[in-house]
Amino acid sequence: MSSQPALLSVRDLKVHFKLAGDSLLPWAPPRLLKAVDGVSFDIFPGETLGVVGESGCGKSTLARAMLNLIPATAGSILWQGQELRGASAQTWQTVRKSVQMIFQDPLASLDPRMTVGRIIAEPLRTHFPQMDNQEVMQKVRAMMAKVGLTEQQINRYPHEFSGGQCQRIGIARALVLEPKLIICDEPVSALDVSIQAQIINLLKDLQAQMGLALVFIAHDLAVVKHISQRVMVMYLGRTMELAAKQAIYQNPGHPYTQALLSAIPLPDPRRERNKTLQLLHGDLPSPINPPSGCSFRTRCPKAQAQCAQQTPQLRALNPQTQVACWLA
Repeated sequence: MSSQPALLSVRDLKVHFKLAGDSLLPWAPPRLLKAVDGVSFDIFPGETLGVVGESGCGKSTLARAMLNLIPATAGSILWQGQELRGASAQTWQTVRKSVQMIFQDPLASLDPRMTVGRIIAEPLRTHFPQMDNQEVMQKVRAMMAKVGLTEQQINRYPHEFSGGQCQRIGIARALVLEPKLIICDEPVSALDVSIQAQIINLLKDLQAQMGLALVFIAHDLAVVKHISQRVMVMYLGRTMELAAKQAIYQNPGHPYTQALLSAIPLPDPRRERNKTLQLLHGDLPSPINPPSGCSFRTRCPKAQAQCAQQTPQLRALNPQTQVACWLA
């Protein structure tokens, strides 16, 4: 953990959605979907926090709530000590110069009617309207070169590029403001494996050059391992484990983390055949009606009576590991 003050501190963040009641029972109260239910963590300058979990565990909702793209129901979001939850639109506009986002679908996140040059220049024209056109285009060309695009591609449209190239355009758009923090919402899940490695290496190089902090969201622990210093494992809107990378991959404390790690394929065929899989039975419970106590207990092979009665909170097992499990 860094000795510097945290860039971003999230405390007990909750994002709940009210759903319409049962159509057959119009008098029934609205139901509550708990997409994120009490998540806390810090992001320090220059580090990468990996956020992993199954689809539907609340990773993307958390990312959008951190940028106020979805309003948080409760909790606190502190940017360099400044409370952002409930802040004015003008305050958020200022903060977004320093916090940018890279989205999951590279093509869908780009306007098909705009050229690459206009797409990358848009944040500059929004946040720095006083900047003249020559200076804007100079910054755009410099950023295109940094992400591996050529100056000859500046007037092309998104449909003329591959998925990996479109993601490079999205990265250039996010970095052209020279932010301090980038939230990467599954930026490689829609790409081929070879292209995934290129994008991850690009992000690592840009992080080193620009001193960026990253929140890297993925559902694959193998991908997160290559870019993160710390890893947060989420399940049904809650944090199951938060630990340093070496600690979580060598000695996972939560049964859910252990199951996710056992699903990572090994490059050695003999070791892959002989390894013991920790299969999870059943489906992810509904966030509308989550289990009592520990949300993972309905699929946990080690569940006990206490797990159904009380919700475990994150507690420190050692200086590098926090686990929300009664048995850890």
